[in-house]
Amino acid sequence: MGRVFVFSLTAALNPTLLAAVTVMLTLPSPKRLLLGYLLGAALTSVTCGLLLVFLLPGSSTTSTAKHTVNPIIDLALGVLILLIVARVGRGRDRRRRAWSDRRREKAKHKPPPRWKRQMSEGAARDTFVVGILLSFPGASYIAGMDALHKQNIGTIATVIAVLAFNVVMLLLVEFPLLAYAIRPDSTAASVQQFKSWLSRHGGRAALIGGSVVGIFLVARGAIRLLS
Repeated sequence: MGRVFVFSLTAALNPTLLAAVTVMLTLPSPKRLLLGYLLGAALTSVTCGLLLVFLLPGSSTTSTAKHTVNPIIDLALGVLILLIVARVGRGRDRRRRAWSDRRREKAKHKPPPRWKRQMSEGAARDTFVVGILLSFPGASYIAGMDALHKQNIGTIATVIAVLAFNVVMLLLVEFPLLAYAIRPDSTAASVQQFKSWLSRHGGRAALIGGSVVGIFLVARGAIRLLS
């Protein structure tokens, strides 16, 4: 079961999930948005996990996992992200920033798009749909379900293990919700501080985050290509 737990941790290191949580925390009613996302994500990931474990016992899920994310794509995307970060970091994106400033000035006189208005109103049903769409199994998830299937621990124990796997995988969403449930006032204050910090240092944080994601993708692609 140790390998299954490791795969659940690697599945939790999901840049897309981190970005979604960050966006939801900066919008009004983040608790409602996070809850909707969590329910949608759990619906997709638990259903897919049970299907992989019980209905596809004869398929080579490990082989599928290796081909789910092509290492060449990982390498290319990682290098592209690092090149963008390097360009922005050197200040060579002045033309893009000037265009963004002009576009932002024009946007002040236009109403926000419909999806943004719905998110700002705290529409949990919208994040529920987003959670469903963004939570289909990746390589680590499929490999974890394959390792779990090989344990032969019985039906009830396997279902519990799939649920536990998903609890670990979705910790990035569960931690803020748990904080809201235990200490709502201090959590709300912390979220406001996070918004203020993001407005001041969001650009630098994006550069650091992009660098981490790019290095991660390059390393993962290289490891898979050589293995």
